[in-house]
Amino acid sequence: MTLHISEENLSELWEEWGSLLDSCVQPTVFQTPIWHQLWWDEFSGDAKLHLLAAREDGKLVGVAPFMSCDDGRLMFVGDEDLWDYHKIVVDGSKSEEFYHALFSYLTEAEWSTMDLRSLLETSSTYQKFVEMARASAYTVELIEEDVSPGVALPGDWNEYLAALSKKNRHELRRKMRRLETQTSFDYYSVSGAASTNGSLDDFFALMRGSRQDKAMFLTSERERFFRRMASEMAKAGFLKLFFMEMDGERVAAALCFDIGNVRYLYNSGFNPEFGSLSVGLLLKAMCLRDAIESGMDYFDFLRGNERYKYDLGAKDVTLYRMVVRR
Repeated sequence: MTLHISEENLSELWEEWGSLLDSCVQPTVFQTPIWHQLWWDEFSGDAKLHLLAAREDGKLVGVAPFMSCDDGRLMFVGDEDLWDYHKIVVDGSKSEEFYHALFSYLTEAEWSTMDLRSLLETSSTYQKFVEMARASAYTVELIEEDVSPGVALPGDWNEYLAALSKKNRHELRRKMRRLETQTSFDYYSVSGAASTNGSLDDFFALMRGSRQDKAMFLTSERERFFRRMASEMAKAGFLKLFFMEMDGERVAAALCFDIGNVRYLYNSGFNPEFGSLSVGLLLKAMCLRDAIESGMDYFDFLRGNERYKYDLGAKDVTLYRMVVRR
């Protein structure tokens, strides 16, 4: 059966889009309709929305969330500041047919350049667009935009430690022993409504206080997006906020998303007064240990090549920007 593609609006697609995620390969929160809606409300500016929906016998099997700019560029909805990945939402069993239908539709659309960013090298979106753009004799430029380190999780913590380099394993154990012997501490997670009742205020304070660039990043507009996003992700059961406490004071925080068998570390912060105890790094290690003990398969540190990710055993996955010109 041939797929039919047309432009639809978000309100019409909302419920079906949410259900479609269940049949996607490795869905992320960045593919959810709420993430698109919240970003669009805050940051879309003068862009024009193009939600391309693919249907088979009336059933939604794919969504390509594009926007266009006045200069003729066609882009995915979103940016690189708040979106780590851009991926098309498609039923995994319909992927081949969907991409052929989508590209056929796009060849007739009005655009001069497709500027597609934050594409994981492992995603079908990246692989299929490269293949089909080249087959159409378009000019394709691939730019290594960033990396997204992650760890394939073993069955238990000891196996994870054994897989670290000797130096990193020694350092992690040394820092843990130092923390345990110098002070009383605890770490825990909050989820659901509890994650937004006061805990977000502590998270933002620790995020701002940890580094100047994070304080500058967290503008009033981005904080508003974070608060609305956290509330919706908590309702959906995706959000987990982790904290480390010392003598009853929260000294480190990490905001994570759990979806499928993957934990995504979205952002974090810590109190620099406790930096000598490596509280930021150790809380991330504890988030990773909790993911192992929860039976997850992968810990995704998301975009950026910060040193601590490699200290905890992460391996790079490349993010590409793909520029297609007619």
